[in-house]
Formats: sequence, C-alpha cells, structure tokens
Amino acid sequence: MSYYVYLILCQDGSYYTGHTRNVDDRFAQHERGRGARYTRIHKPERVVHVEEYQSRKEAVRREKEIKALSHKAKRRLVNSNSASTHEC
Repeated sequence: MSYYVYLILCQDGSYYTGHTRNVDDRFAQHERGRGARYTRIHKPERVVHVEEYQSRKEAVRREKEIKALSHKAKRRLVNSNSASTHEC
C-alpha cells in the first residue's frame, strides 16, 4: 500500500506538510480540527501538492525534506508541473 506526502495551503497563506495513507481522509481530519495542532491554529484551505511513496520510511524522509524548505521553495514545489503533483 502506498504512502503519500501532502502539502495543505492554509487560510493564512502558510503550508502544512504531512504524510498519510489516505489524503482525502486525512484532510477531512484537518478540517474537523482532528489533524495536527498546526492546522487547528492555521485553518486548512486545500491540499495543493501530493507525492506517492512505496514505504512509510520514504514518505517520512521526504516529509522532513519538505518541512526544511523555505516558504518560497514550498511555493515553487506546489507550482511545479511534476508528474507526482496534483491539486485536489
């Protein structure tokens, strides 16, 4: 089963990065305030980037890489046209 790394655009313009097996279910948790503390404070707007990985280890590694990026670099990633990116 696949794991996904996702970025959520929050209403204040910030990004939240996480990993999950089901992006739609996880985003719904964030919307209900049952996701991460960050998205309870910074209300989630929509998922703007998703990458698929075959193992949790790979997904966690990529999540850490993305979290270390600047806001500007995250915006470039979201705007990139790579095959692993899609907007929900």
